Amino acid sequence: MDKSKRPFLKSKRSFRRRLPPIQSGDRIDYRNMSLISRFISEQGKILSRRVNRLTLKQQRLITLAIKQARILSLLPFKRKGFQISESTARTNALKARTQNKDQKKEKFQINKKKK
Repeated sequence: MDKSKRPFLKSKRSFRRRLPPIQSGDRIDYRNMSLISRFISEQGKILSRRVNRLTLKQQRLITLAIKQARILSLLPFKRKGFQISESTARTNALKARTQNKDQKKEKFQINKKKK
């Protein structure tokens, strides 16, 4: 059969199958920032399932993890000049507060021993 008579048949092209974006060992969690940041656009929006190439279950879990991270201030709601890092201003403030409490306790214990 001539090629001109069968215009709707696709040619058999070989294509490279892409690896899934989430391996079986990866845990979808709000604390896993390296994984979550792959599924967020530059504007801070959650990318669609087609773009991510995720299953429905994986997309739901990623969406929940991103929303939890946003609520806990690990991720911004809008990304305007914000870079994702492991430590945010909130966690730094909490660390400083706990260090101050520890220092005060130590001073109190030293003063108590002197008496």
